[in-house]
This record gives sequence, C-alpha cells and structure tokens, in this order.
Amino acid sequence: MTGSNLNSEIQHPKSDSLWQQGQLVEAEIVDLSDSGDGVGRVGERVVFVPDTVTGDRALVRLLRVKPQYAYGKLQELLEPSPHRIRPRCIVADKCGGCQWQHVDYAHQLVAKQNIVVQALERIGGFAHPPVQPILGAGESLGYRNKATYPLRRSPTGQVQAGYYQKGSHQIVNLNQCPIQDPRLNPLLAEVKQDIQERGWGIYDEKNHRSKLRHLSLRIGRRTGEILLTLVSRDGNLAGLENQAETWLHRYPGLVGVLLNINPDRTNAIFGADTHCIAGQPFLTEELADLKFQIRPDTFFQVNTEQVEALLQLILDGLQLQGNEVLVDAYCGIGALTLPLAKQVKRAIGLEGQAEAIEQAWHNATLNQIENVDFQIGAVEVTLPQLSLQPDIVLLDPPRRGCDPAVITALQTIQPDRIVYVSCNPATLARDLKLLTQSNQYILQQVQPADFFPQTAHVECVAFLQATGRSRESGGRGQGMEG
Repeated sequence: MTGSNLNSEIQHPKSDSLWQQGQLVEAEIVDLSDSGDGVGRVGERVVFVPDTVTGDRALVRLLRVKPQYAYGKLQELLEPSPHRIRPRCIVADKCGGCQWQHVDYAHQLVAKQNIVVQALERIGGFAHPPVQPILGAGESLGYRNKATYPLRRSPTGQVQAGYYQKGSHQIVNLNQCPIQDPRLNPLLAEVKQDIQERGWGIYDEKNHRSKLRHLSLRIGRRTGEILLTLVSRDGNLAGLENQAETWLHRYPGLVGVLLNINPDRTNAIFGADTHCIAGQPFLTEELADLKFQIRPDTFFQVNTEQVEALLQLILDGLQLQGNEVLVDAYCGIGALTLPLAKQVKRAIGLEGQAEAIEQAWHNATLNQIENVDFQIGAVEVTLPQLSLQPDIVLLDPPRRGCDPAVITALQTIQPDRIVYVSCNPATLARDLKLLTQSNQYILQQVQPADFFPQTAHVECVAFLQATGRSRESGGRGQGMEG
C-alpha cells in the first residue's frame, strides 16, 4: 500500500469515539512499557506498539482493541525518534530474544528507571519512591553467559537453532547472537552442522516426536570454561560419545559435553536427568573472589559482571560490622550467600530445590567458608522455623515475588533490615507495599541495575529498615523469642 493510500485511511478519533480492529491511527510514542512496547498517545487514548521508541511519530494499525487502550502494529514510521538506532543484529526485527536493539543504550536506561518509578508509584503507592539512578551495564552487548536455543528442522531439512520469532513458535535461525558472550558464537553454527551430519532426529513440538529439543551453551566469564548440553527426549543418539570427544578437542574452552533427558510434553527446557558424556559435568566461575561450580541447569544470573556490581551495592548499603546473623531466602547455589557470609557472624541460606542446596554446600566447602548453613524447604515454611533471630533477611524470589506467607513471617520475626532483590518491578512494588503498610518498616532506597541490556527487563535491590531501630543493632541472633 502506498503512503498516499495509507494517509487516506488515517483516522483521528476523538476521545469518546470507539476504536475498531484494523483501524489506522497516527500515534506519538511517549514512553516505553515494561513489556518493551512503545506507549503511543492518540488524543487521550493509549496504544501499545512494539518496535517503536519514545519520540517516534508513527502510523499504527490497531490489532486488539480494549475499552481503555489498544495494541497495534507499526505500519509506517513518519518521524523517527532521536533515540532510534540501527540494530546490531540483522534479524532484530524478527527475533523475540531482544526488544530494544533499536533503542540507544542511554535511553534504555532512562526507560528502565521510569519503569521502576512508575511501578512503585502505581502499584506500591509510594508518592515519592526513593529510587536511585540506575546502574548501567559496562557492556550492552556480548554480556550473556548462557544461551539456550530451541532446535527445529527447516522445510528443506536443515537443522536450525535460534530464538522464537516475536509472537510465535517459529524459530529465527541464528549463527551468532550479539548479546551472548562472543566466545560462544563459533559453537552455534558448527554444532548445528555436526547435528545435521549425524542425522539425529529433531524434536517435533506439535506431534511430540523425535529427539533433540534444545542446544544449551554456558560459559564462565572469568574462566572461559564452557559447557555444551543437548536436551533430548531420550538418550539414544548414535555416535554421541565420539562426537562429544570431537567437540572437546575442537574447542579449547569446552570442559564438558552433557545430555539432558526431557521426555515430557512441556515448555520446561530441562528434564530431571543430566548425564555427562565427555569431560566434566560443571564449569567453574569466579565471582567476588570466590569460585563457584555451575551445572547446565543451575540458576545463575546471565550477567556475571552486574551480579558483582549488585553485590557491592548490597555491601555498601548494609555497612556490615561482622556481628550480624544474615538469612538469604531463595539462596540458590549461594552466589550471594557465600560472599556475604565472609562479612557477617553467621549466614543461613534457604532454598526449596534440593539440587541447588547440594551445590551451595559444595561451593561453601570449595571456598572454605564455615560460618554458613543451608536449609532445604520452601521459604514460607523454613523462614518462620529458624532457630536464630536474623538481623538481616535478604530476599531474592522468582519473578512472581514472595509468597504472602513470607511477608507474614517477616512481619512476625521482624529482622532489623530487609534487602529485597527483584527482577520484576511490579511484584517488588506489591511486596514493598505489604512490608511497609503496617509501619514496621521504612523503605530507605531502591537501586535499579541493568542486568539485561537490549531487553525491557530490569533488576532492583531495595533496602528496608525496621522502624525505631538503629543500624548498629546487629548481633541480636541468639535465638528466637517465644
């Protein structure tokens, strides 16, 4: 359709008129949302438009219309924003791995800062949230220490690996990715070719047939050690042992080739069983002058450098004296627990996954840290049952935030300080509202940090202080009252 024909379609609805699906409107993009979409204004109404930037003026085709807002598709860019740049990735307009490669990095940080402030205001009810300037990443590309690609076979029979196309389950085939550690790029294209030559079956998601489902690559940013993991419906891959040895010899940084078995019809990537085919079943990473052994399915933040920066922010905020009892809820493998344990009298990690606790104990032994204890169990169960009174509780829950029982437990045991690490500003705001609404705690500050450049995701750490208590009240942990 030509521009003149498009112009004849444009409608300028008044605020009280009804929008219709398929309608073409002219929108000014005034913000970026936490989903990554541009927020467009048409009079008094809002339309969410992917692939736009604050400052764009665009023609937008309405796709879904709600009573108060709509979702649209960028039809034509009338006037580009000064914050719009050329993406570094040639498939950025198709691939669903990133949302913001067309947004200059400085403006990405501005947008993420606004996302945090708006969540605390709208959801948390904080009139003037104490949000500090966001901590930007040193590298906005090439930062990811892990990449897991679904595998598919093209109509011509070629093995493909990549991320899903936006809004679909169609794979955008990749031979390199600008946001993953560049040391992983050579493996992606070559391993696909090896799988092709081996003739291994590629999983059919629709019919739940055949074998290989995912290719997972993981690297220690500081050590350069790499794990290669194939995820398959079963372990019957002819010649896998020989191929694994070939990969180990071909790639100097590769320390282990593993096979994960996932026989279920599920969206979960990894199954319960992982077998080491060649080399070792873990890589070693260095974090905060400690060593950590990390397996293919271990949760470990994808941005190692920003984890260290966040840890330093926590240490600066807490100003530990060495006599505190610290509880790390949702501790995982101890990536935050162990560095903090070196600065306190005693640290206790709580985690619901037995495999993570096993790795946490191993990492404590590896680093000769003895003033730490790890307990298996859901945080909402283990936290109220602690035998020691914590001075500080560190929370790092999944995106859904804390279970309500965790908030209740915190209000009951009343630690002097709470540090809340979150990857979801919405659930963070919700939980901070619950923690402060009874006036037991004051929100001192919220520090955003960019762990995920080129996406709309943002990490935060919030500091809360119990009312009526000084920051020198550490060392209470002699036992729970009552």
